[in-house]
Amino acid sequence: MQKENQKPNFEFIALMAALMSIVALAIDAILPAISNIGVAINSLDSTDNQMLVTMIFLGLGLGQLFFGPLSDCYGRKPIVYAGFGLFLIGSVICLFAPSLVVMIVGRILQGIGLSAPRTMAISIIRDTYVGDYMAKVMSFVVAFFILVPVVAPAIGKVILDAFGWQAIFYTQLIFALIVAVWFWKRQPETLHPEYKIPFSSHVFIDGLKEFMKYRETVAFTIISGLVTGAFLVYLSSAQHIFEDIYSLKDVFPYIFAGLAVSIGLSTFLNGTLVMRFGMRKLSWMATLAFTIIGLMYSIFFLNSPNPSIFVLVPFLSAQFFCLGFMWGNFRSIAMEPIGHIAGIGAAINGCVSTIVAIPIATFIGEFVEHSVWPLFVGLGICGLLSLIIFMMVKRPKRLVTA
Repeated sequence: MQKENQKPNFEFIALMAALMSIVALAIDAILPAISNIGVAINSLDSTDNQMLVTMIFLGLGLGQLFFGPLSDCYGRKPIVYAGFGLFLIGSVICLFAPSLVVMIVGRILQGIGLSAPRTMAISIIRDTYVGDYMAKVMSFVVAFFILVPVVAPAIGKVILDAFGWQAIFYTQLIFALIVAVWFWKRQPETLHPEYKIPFSSHVFIDGLKEFMKYRETVAFTIISGLVTGAFLVYLSSAQHIFEDIYSLKDVFPYIFAGLAVSIGLSTFLNGTLVMRFGMRKLSWMATLAFTIIGLMYSIFFLNSPNPSIFVLVPFLSAQFFCLGFMWGNFRSIAMEPIGHIAGIGAAINGCVSTIVAIPIATFIGEFVEHSVWPLFVGLGICGLLSLIIFMMVKRPKRLVTA
């Protein structure tokens, strides 16, 4: 793999962010339309409709298991094209779904398809950069990626009001087509021929065995799953919390955008600070703060009614500010030792973290009916477990990367 520390150009960062951003657009743009979609497909239970969000993550996790190993065999670019094709099929199913079950099938297929550009973006970055410099690049990519959740709900609401919920899916398809053409024209293949792994029935098993050799890789994959699961509770229930519990349907997209800005700001700051302090130190401090904030809310509002929105939003903002110093660094720490199997490694990392996250989100989400307290309990507990794992794998020496 390439191990170049040259300064990345703006287009590279923007293109990698665009590949990842299609996922955010597919998830966040439909948030204001979930209740409308529920009416259209005769699904009126808001808890059941949360699966329109969580099930796309299931597809993201499953798809990586196939696309990651295949990318180490055939290259990154063909896998991205295959993913876009599956996303098209899933989107068509969603557009014409007569029921929640069929819609969920479409969302899972969308997730499987989008797992390709998402995983390949990480693999391409790992093909090109290593260490703290990789974390720096990843942070800037994620900072651009965060811009989509900032505007996606507002865009989704405008499209919903003007053209109906189906138009949101058509918009996603147009955006995917633009990114696919851009990727085809401008991004060279980063997997050099000498590093391609011949396809065989045991290529995934061999990759998994290699993945399991690295304690930090396994540990930070699990930590990513814990933190993502806790955040996924918020993501899947945000529409219910702000529109139903707090009766703020008209301003929900703007609150969601403001909270996303806090993640984007900290992610950008991480990109500027990681070279000075290191990704492990920054992510440790952020995880500690993330845990303390969640537990503080849980204690302050135990057996209490929901606080004012002016109390809730600052708590969530502080919590999400920590995430910007966690996600990119966790992924970079996990990927650092496995550059020689970047495709399979990114796939296993993404799949396992998703498998850990979805049950957490599903379980905790069932309790977020009339109170947001369970959300913060979940955030605090997942953060605490992450700290414990973090302490168990602290390294006395620097890893020698492949």
